[in-house]
Amino acid sequence: MTAELDEDALVPLRVTVNGRAQALACGGGETLLTLLRERLGLTGAKRGCNQGLCGACTVLLDGQPVRACLTVAATCADRRVETAEGLLRGARLSPVQQALVDGGAVQCGFCTPGMTMALTALLRAEPRPDAARVREALSGHLCRCTGYVKIVEAALAAAEAQAQKGADGAAAGDADARAEGAAP
Repeated sequence: MTAELDEDALVPLRVTVNGRAQALACGGGETLLTLLRERLGLTGAKRGCNQGLCGACTVLLDGQPVRACLTVAATCADRRVETAEGLLRGARLSPVQQALVDGGAVQCGFCTPGMTMALTALLRAEPRPDAARVREALSGHLCRCTGYVKIVEAALAAAEAQAQKGADGAAAGDADARAEGAAP
């Protein structure tokens, strides 16, 4: 005998969204996208095709990109969800978001949050990807406004900026260590 999911039954849900613990009750068949947009007011993830094909609803679940329109919210219990809103640090954009803006890779913006999340996951896992890896990470993300060239270039620029920041930080640390060891 198999248990059937009662889509109308409320299911208690504890989930961390953008670093904040949430305790909610969600419908058994409620999607993560509905929970984020309609219950939590996080509208970065977009409802595009609602079939998992366009990538506009992509968020990170425990650090991995998922299509929120296909993810049942109840399966996210005790997990971490990160949305495009969660990438912001105050009013400062994340390196990926800033690179997309600086590179002119944002057109109408509908697909941008989903692509941003996919690129964020890629750069966290692989800090120095090549253009082929960036295109692979973007596969399944549809954009009707651009030919993807500027998006790929922006992703590579974000990777370079992060690498440079890391190198600058390491160089500063080396200089600090040398200064500490220097005789007065």
